[in-house]
Amino acid sequence: HVQLVESGGGSVPAGGSLRLSCVASGYRVATGCMGWFRQAPGQEREWVAAIERDDSTRYPESVEGRVTISKDNAENTLYLQLINLKPEDSGIYYCVADPPKYVRCGTTPADFTYWGQGTQVTVS
Repeated sequence: HVQLVESGGGSVPAGGSLRLSCVASGYRVATGCMGWFRQAPGQEREWVAAIERDDSTRYPESVEGRVTISKDNAENTLYLQLINLKPEDSGIYYCVADPPKYVRCGTTPADFTYWGQGTQVTVS
């Protein structure tokens, strides 16, 4: 079965950087839609980034220029580079994946079948 395991979260001051990792098993990172969501306490899940089979990437305006999603197919690992972090970036960050599709990847929680347990990011 599919497992997504995130790591790399932590506490950083405003303006700091973090690199989150997501190691996938039972799922080939190269084949489908993958992305990241985040959720702060009392808030709904927010889409952060998506990457397609062809490595094209998409971001919401709220994080554009401050995040970079990438993948290492050989290591079967997804990454999220976060820079110039702000307190409002705090939350649990989830790695997500969906089987291959022939349209653009979705950007809502319902568009993704597989979810990791999350890794906490706290920006003071």
